Amino acid sequence: MLQPRTYTPEQVAKILQLSKNTVYELISRGEIIAKKIGKVYRIPQSSISFVFTGMDEDILKAQRVDEKNLERVSKTLREVRKSVWEKSKSF
Repeated sequence: MLQPRTYTPEQVAKILQLSKNTVYELISRGEIIAKKIGKVYRIPQSSISFVFTGMDEDILKAQRVDEKNLERVSKTLREVRKSVWEKSKSF
């Protein structure tokens, strides 16, 4: 059976062991990201992760990618700086 990628506020309340009203308050404060479709809210699974990690899942993934690329970027910067330095000596 497929796991839902979105939840209702009632489902989130049950998952987090909170009242339904508390979930609606968290939505209104922006602590849980939800999309209102018609008269009902839908909450993406990543928003529930945000409650625990303090970071949006997309931001966390982007940070990990940036950290992996950091050494490559640093190496390229060193090479460019060295090249510019060498060229500036010839003036």
